[in-house]
Amino acid sequence: MDAAAWNARYETAGFVWSTEPNQFLATEVSGLAVGHALDLACGEGRNAVWLATRGWDVTGVDFSEVGLTKAVGLAEASGVAERTRWVCADVTTWEPDGRFDLVVVMYLHLVAPQRSAAMGVAAQSLATGGTLLVVGHDATNLAEGVGGPPDPSVLYGPDDIIGDLAGESDLMVERAERVRRPVSVDTPEGPQERQAIDCLVRVRRG
Repeated sequence: MDAAAWNARYETAGFVWSTEPNQFLATEVSGLAVGHALDLACGEGRNAVWLATRGWDVTGVDFSEVGLTKAVGLAEASGVAERTRWVCADVTTWEPDGRFDLVVVMYLHLVAPQRSAAMGVAAQSLATGGTLLVVGHDATNLAEGVGGPPDPSVLYGPDDIIGDLAGESDLMVERAERVRRPVSVDTPEGPQERQAIDCLVRVRRG
């Protein structure tokens, strides 16, 4: 999907996604010292705003102007507008104007060359000692899980992300695995819980 398609998708009265943070983000960054954070492909801003409420100074980057407008409103409603900065740009070509103690890439699904370019931007943005967290729908989710894109060409696994970052010799892998996430699914018998399968990779620049 391009920027116009995402603008159309976000053109709703409410939020397409929850305004709560991704559950893995909250867990994986809980022990980090707060500093400057970057949310690449931030969408409507839920993860960036949550980080700001925890004391981070956050830059959110996305190519959807409509999504970013919602992010601005969410930041204002949450009382953290002064801790957030929003940049409308393509995350595969954006040139970072600083280095960040935390970089998060949450559910960004692109074909492999574009994904690798975005991971390059993420790595380039990472300060010494900083943490990069990538979470997305795993390739196995298509057949074994629930939800997520139905197109296998935009799905990936831990090895794919590690491969995208292979040129960065000073990145140390702290976690690279598949994780399960409970999802409520409507069925003829009513809502039932299913398990989505996500890819989670966390690395640190030494």
